[in-house]
Amino acid sequence: MGGSAGLSSPSPLTTKQRERPILSLPDRRIAFTTPANYATRLTRLLQLRGATPLPVPTISVGPSSSTLSSLRSFLLLSSSQQRKKGALALDSFSALAFTSRTGISSFSLALSQTPLPSPPLSLSGEHFTVAALGTDAEALHQGNPSLLTLLCPGNPSWVRVLVPEIATPAGLVKSFGNGFGRKVLCPVPAVIGLNEPDVVPQFLADLESSGWVAVRVPAYETKWVGPQCADVLVELDGKLDAIVFTSAAEVEGLLKGLDAVGWNWEKVKQQWPCMVVAAHGPVTAKGVKSFGLTVDVVGERFSSFDGVLDALSMQFQD
Repeated sequence: MGGSAGLSSPSPLTTKQRERPILSLPDRRIAFTTPANYATRLTRLLQLRGATPLPVPTISVGPSSSTLSSLRSFLLLSSSQQRKKGALALDSFSALAFTSRTGISSFSLALSQTPLPSPPLSLSGEHFTVAALGTDAEALHQGNPSLLTLLCPGNPSWVRVLVPEIATPAGLVKSFGNGFGRKVLCPVPAVIGLNEPDVVPQFLADLESSGWVAVRVPAYETKWVGPQCADVLVELDGKLDAIVFTSAAEVEGLLKGLDAVGWNWEKVKQQWPCMVVAAHGPVTAKGVKSFGLTVDVVGERFSSFDGVLDALSMQFQD
């Protein structure tokens, strides 16, 4: 994997930089199985490249009353902690590790909705680290107040932001370095109605192998949206140039949806034999292949959706 990343905030991209397509996808119809709360962003990027987006969301991701309650349990001091003079809720942790933007927004929501007698972090000892992948790190600075401000209202700069050079869970672990027995809180999804991909369990195991005490907390739910999820694909009358997967869970959701209407992946390929299958990065590609699908294109730059769209553009130009 790539080299380590510095403990610094990413430079925000200007609107012009975000919206300037490097390569184009003119008149290509591109399906994607991204959850609805990510679909707006991917739809916009496809439209900027001249493509016709076809959203086929197969899973949903978002907080629930149960996951918010789980997060609050880490934000409110226990009675034993309260007896320790000056103790704050997250003082036993050295870091927060986010593997998704939804994890960040869910943690922010729990923080903003929980009446805390004091901020979760103290301004003593070593700096607290918050890690996020790729452009997800932008969400740490968004909102009024932002997550960083909610964590440490008196001095948000006390919190150091870690953005690994390689935007994968493995890249994040490498950037963290040796934990020397320190604790890291990991807000990750609770997977419901689907098999949990090995990404999160492997991430937690890798942290443990690097000397961290990884504490898992369900921050949001990943759920299958139901048997109707493949309808828009099955009912499509016309060409389909490509389908983009951005997580392994989306693939399982799609296959379940196809099965519900009497289809399978072989029938999809028969319907659109020239359709290109694209994966958002190598972690997703591995997950897609685990379901028996052939992956034609893998985005090499996976800190944002632009990477997989660039790879698709080059595939169609060949």
